[in-house]
Amino acid sequence: MKRAITTLFVFALAAFAADISGTWKATAEGPNGSMERTFVFKVEGAKVTGETTSSMMGKSTINDGKMDGDTVTFTIAGNIGGNELKLNYKGKVSGEEIHFTSEIAGGGGQAIEWVARKVH
Repeated sequence: MKRAITTLFVFALAAFAADISGTWKATAEGPNGSMERTFVFKVEGAKVTGETTSSMMGKSTINDGKMDGDTVTFTIAGNIGGNELKLNYKGKVSGEEIHFTSEIAGGGGQAIEWVARKVH
């Protein structure tokens, strides 16, 4: 019985999670000026997968993605100037926008604020 209630609770949470499936275009102001990134999200329940592309880092796979209500978190791996790094993203979904913060895993850099808009 306890397992059935837990399962129902998990499905109920997934039903209330924002659906970000699809393509999103994001912009941010970085240390060297304006940046753009495209996200293609696939959502199954609370799990988020997909890929992202930018002119600076090329294409990256979305890893460890999770939806919790209107909050999305995930990581991507990339290479900047020959240095491998992992970026942590956390975003809040608000209608047709997601407001993200990205940071280099383990510190060592300034957080970057992104605004992503759904592509129709």
